[in-house]
Amino acid sequence: SKQNIRVNTPSTFTVGISTDPGVMANAAERLLGLQLTQVRDLARDIIFGQMRVVIATMDIEAINADRDQLIERISDGVEGELRKVGLRLINVNIQDITDESGYLNALGQEASSRAINDANVAEANNKRKGEIGVAEAQRDQRVAVSASQASAVEGENLAKVKVAESDAMRREREAEAERLASAAEKVKQAQALEEAYASEKTAEDARSQREKSTQYANVVVPAEIEKAKIETLAEADAEKIRRLKKGEADGIQSLMEAEAKGTLAALQAKAQGFGEIVQSSGGAADDATLLLVTEQLPQLIEEQVKAIANLKIDKVTVWDSGKGDGGKNDTANFMSGLVGALPPLHDLTKNVGIELPEFLGKLSSDPAGAAKLIEKAKSVTPQQPQSSTDNGQQS
Repeated sequence: SKQNIRVNTPSTFTVGISTDPGVMANAAERLLGLQLTQVRDLARDIIFGQMRVVIATMDIEAINADRDQLIERISDGVEGELRKVGLRLINVNIQDITDESGYLNALGQEASSRAINDANVAEANNKRKGEIGVAEAQRDQRVAVSASQASAVEGENLAKVKVAESDAMRREREAEAERLASAAEKVKQAQALEEAYASEKTAEDARSQREKSTQYANVVVPAEIEKAKIETLAEADAEKIRRLKKGEADGIQSLMEAEAKGTLAALQAKAQGFGEIVQSSGGAADDATLLLVTEQLPQLIEEQVKAIANLKIDKVTVWDSGKGDGGKNDTANFMSGLVGALPPLHDLTKNVGIELPEFLGKLSSDPAGAAKLIEKAKSVTPQQPQSSTDNGQQS
């Protein structure tokens, strides 16, 4: 046992081949070809081993007191091991449990003595309870007689009290009934008046609602219809204006897009033409500029001429005696002044952002020298036309 006490447990085990297919396969593998005695010895060894394991883990008191637990634990251990060799445990019968030291006999004697003592104590307790019961019965009898007499007197008194209470309750209930009847009558009258007032109020509310509905139909509904009409017309006008403005905007946008496309095409064509001009001049930008300025000369001359064309001169009368200051006649002075009044070509082209080539001349950086040149040009006297008189000439 667990206390290292050797225990004898004569037992009978019934073992057979298992009918479970898996366990039968184990039997066919491990028992086929063995003699019956060999199979018996194998089973006995397994049973003895499991019994030793189970008994060694239990106290000797538990082994002696709880045979069912012992058999259950031995059966579980033996069954698992027998299945491994293809056998099945059918029945277990433990006949007796003894030990060599006499511990179990001592436990039995102790239990017997305890049982005898318990029996003697129980007998004495029963005898004492019997005597006590007799005395209590006699006492209960005397108490019961006295209680019966007192109960009789109390019953008479209670009967009288109940009669008085019944009379008082009757009178109280009669008064309560009269009060409830009077109150109910007044409540009914009040309810009748309330219902009458409620009916009148309902009628007044109905008349007021009808008048309100009439006023609403005659005043509010036409006003709302007129309001909706005005709102609808206003929305229609607004939508019309929006659509017209949108159409105008779309037209302006289309026109601007077309003009932009035309301007873009013209600029692209001009850029392509400028590129071809530069390419034809061998890539020399100065030569290309000279060529472009040459093309613009007729227009520049035309603008120069417009300076004179804008002067309105119906006729010019020159009275020339043939003599003037410095040996020049008046006709020469008039022509030189007219030429000096024209804007120089370089100033005109410079104002429009064009720089003329050097072979056309350039502005002098010496104003004094330029003035001398101008005076020299004025000193040149043109050929004087033949005059029919010595005093003047008219043209």
